[in-house]
Amino acid sequence: MATYRASEGWEALGDPSRLAIVQCLADRPRAVGELAAELPISRPAVSQHLKVLKGAGLVTDQAVGTRRVYRLNPVGMAALRDQLETFWSRALEGYQDVAEQRDEEDS
Repeated sequence: MATYRASEGWEALGDPSRLAIVQCLADRPRAVGELAAELPISRPAVSQHLKVLKGAGLVTDQAVGTRRVYRLNPVGMAALRDQLETFWSRALEGYQDVAEQRDEEDS
C-alpha cells in the first residue's frame, strides 16, 4: 500500500503536467495510454509523472490484464485536504484576531 508523504505531495502537484494528471484521475481511473491521449505529453512522460505521483502517495495502480490502471489514492488526497483545512483555519483565526484588534482600537 502506498503511503502519503506531505512535502512530496505538494511538490508533486507543483508540476503542471502532474496536476493535469491528478485532475484527469479525479474524473475516473485511467491507464497510461488514456492519460497520454488527453494530455499534451508523451506516454513515457506520463509514466514518469505517475511514478512521481505514486511515490508521493497521491496515486495507486492496479494491474488489469496487460495494462496498469491508475487512480487517486484516497489516503493521500485526504491528507492534502486536511492540510488545506488546517491552513484555512489558521488564516481565518488570524483574520479574526486582526478584526478584533481593530474593533478594540475603534472603541
